[in-house]
Amino acid sequence: MAERVHYWSTDTLSDAIGPFRGDYAFLSNFFPAPVVLDSVVYPTVEHAYQAAKTHDHVLRCRLRDAESPGVAKRMSAEIPARDDWKESRDEVMLGLLRQKFRVPPLRELLLATAPRRLVEMNTWNDHYWGVCDQVGLNRLGDLLERVREEQLP
Repeated sequence: MAERVHYWSTDTLSDAIGPFRGDYAFLSNFFPAPVVLDSVVYPTVEHAYQAAKTHDHVLRCRLRDAESPGVAKRMSAEIPARDDWKESRDEVMLGLLRQKFRVPPLRELLLATAPRRLVEMNTWNDHYWGVCDQVGLNRLGDLLERVREEQLP
């Protein structure tokens, strides 16, 4: 099944929170916030997400120990993804985000973004997790909004 293309208007993006830098860096998967995947602690959501692409324990350890989330992301590009990855990646990401934003300071920061749209604006052509050149599915933003909604009192 082909993924739908979504075009974002300038008006929609002008009121959105994104890119996830500066005051909003905490929304980035690169932000230091330990999470657990299969009983192993990872330093960021990005490290854990990239490790989740494989069931190979040795590769997961290498990704966990990568010196930065960017290095983990680059390393994982060389690893074949597990067979069910396309079907499971959103649930993996959602679980990691739920963990990250259970921590009170991060939870409060996320809640303070309501009711604005959260858009992972990027320049690296990630049209699945974000939006580049006003085109993209923005799955990361959607999942962050879902976690925010779940956390509301």
